[in-house]
Amino acid sequence: MRIACTVVLVTLVAVLGAGAMSPALAQTPGTAAPAPEAIVGAARDLMQAVRYCAVVSVDAAGQPQARTMDVFPPDENMVVWFATNPKSRKVDQIRKNPRVTVHCYDAHAPELGYVSIQGRARLVTDPAEKQRRWKEGWEVHWPNRDEGYLLVVITPERLEMFSPKHGILADAVTWQPAGTNLGGKK
Repeated sequence: MRIACTVVLVTLVAVLGAGAMSPALAQTPGTAAPAPEAIVGAARDLMQAVRYCAVVSVDAAGQPQARTMDVFPPDENMVVWFATNPKSRKVDQIRKNPRVTVHCYDAHAPELGYVSIQGRARLVTDPAEKQRRWKEGWEVHWPNRDEGYLLVVITPERLEMFSPKHGILADAVTWQPAGTNLGGKK
């Protein structure tokens, strides 16, 4: 998704500056990439610290559409949930194309870095699940909680991240972030 690449590049420039990557923020050439468990653990830590993330879906014309969402922290398999209006554009977009990206970054704590999760979204209208995930204060947004909102669950397929705090760094030459395939596990 082009927008996800743009968001990653903009984030790297914001964290690193527009010049060459600082050697302190790049992986030393010849050094082994971080283990998948380290990448996932750092990503989970970052996502628990960040309140809002960008959720990117694709519209009918193939144009990526990003919006800020209040996502739930990821579960043990990095599955991400959020709530939305069933009449929103993103719901229609997800019905037509479930491929999405979730991108999390905290401008107030750039040392945390960022995480991007690519995966597949599914719309959830199950009343028991909606009740279980209901947050106090949502009644302002969804006074009719039975029909006024639904959940979206994103099953991850790939995770990429950059986090100086966690020692998860980018490639010194290409700036490619560390990443791991998650295989769409639930």
